[in-house]
Order: sequence, then C-alpha cells, then structure tokens
Amino acid sequence: MKVKEYQKLPTFLKIKENAVFVADAHYNTKRDEFLVFLEKLKTAQIHTTQLFLMGDMFDFLAGDCTYFIKINKKIINIINDLSNTLDIIYFEGNHDYNLKIIFPNINIISRDNQPLYATYNEKNVALSHGDIYVNDSFYEIYCKIIRNKPLLKLLNIIDFNGFLSKKINNALLDKSICAVMENFESIVKKRLKHYDCDMVIEGHFHQGNEYIIDNKRYKNIASLTCSKEYNILKDGVFVGESIE
Repeated sequence: MKVKEYQKLPTFLKIKENAVFVADAHYNTKRDEFLVFLEKLKTAQIHTTQLFLMGDMFDFLAGDCTYFIKINKKIINIINDLSNTLDIIYFEGNHDYNLKIIFPNINIISRDNQPLYATYNEKNVALSHGDIYVNDSFYEIYCKIIRNKPLLKLLNIIDFNGFLSKKINNALLDKSICAVMENFESIVKKRLKHYDCDMVIEGHFHQGNEYIIDNKRYKNIASLTCSKEYNILKDGVFVGESIE
C-alpha cells in the first residue's frame, strides 16, 4: 500500500470512535447549514472529540483571497475556536484550499496529500475530498492553476472593492448542488481500483451512498446542505444525525 504524508500529522492518524464526518456544506449567505452545525458543536449539542471536514465546506475560500475570508469570518472564527478543544482534520476540496494560513491549529490535508490513510478498528481507511483520480488532464491543470499562490495574490491585488470576488460569489449563490447521480455505483467501482485499503471515505459527490464492492467498503459522506445531516461513526456504522 502506498502511504502518503503520514508525517504531516502530529501522530499516525487513528479514526476515533464517535468521530463526526461532515462534507460539502458549500456555505454561503443562502446556505447556512454549516453555521447551524458549528453552533451546535460550540454549544455541546453535538458531542465529539474528532471532527472530519471532508471539503467544500465553503462555497469558496482560499488563503490569499481577502474578500472571501472577510465574508466568511464568522464561520472561520468558530472553527478556530473549536480547534482549541477538538481534533479537526480538514480535507481541502475544489472550493476551499490553501487553508493553513486561515486555520493554523487544524490538520489541513491538501489535495496533493490525498488520499490520507488512517486506521479504524484495525482496518486500513483511505480518506479524501473525492476530486482525485479523475483521469482528466485538463482538470489536473485547472487544480494547479487555481491553487497557485502568486496568481491568487495577484488577483487579490487587482480585486478592487471586491468586484471580481463579488462576481464569483454571485455566480455560486444560486448554483444547484443536490442532483442525484444515477450512475454513481459504477463511478465508485472505477474509483475503488485506485485504493489499496479496507474502507474509503469521501465527500465531493453529494450522494451519501455506501457500498461494499470487491471486499472494499465505500462511504460517500452526503452534502450537509442537501441532506441536513452529519455522520457519526459508531461501532463501525455511519449514523446520520439531523441538524434540524
């Protein structure tokens, strides 16, 4: 098995019992499910010691984009406060990246370091946001470009009064993200060929399905916005819990 970047974490990653998983909230002013979830964590209505943020938690957030840091400041502050008491592992997605400068106390897993391999009940587990192994050269180039820090800094400089950021934000506000993928199981079968492990946990696809294929267990964490649920891993079972 090829293991990537264990040493990026303070210790070898072990998924704890009752760990909480949440994915693809795509938080913006029209989608507040992530804020509701975090407030319940903050007030101990949701209990856990380990939180996995599986990516695309914000509709857009990058470490060099001042406008988006500003409009998401409330959420950012809550997450940083929670990081003082919770073990938080944040998998960067295709909507949120270059995050270490924003969340200094959180284990940030960049796309280049995904999948991250961990253990749970003596099983090998691979975790990622889910936008890897896409077999698309153009997408790989796109991912490199949008994460390029000098480019982001330049765009931030010329983003007078946030005119460019506002255009991006407005385009994302009304985007539909909750479509059902009829061929999702066939997509999962192809994806599992890239993994050498017992279990795969991903976000990105917004489906929430779980499969066992060729003795590998696959769990897609549903979009928080679409499902209104987060997942708790209890006794080897992903239990969906409502935020409402």
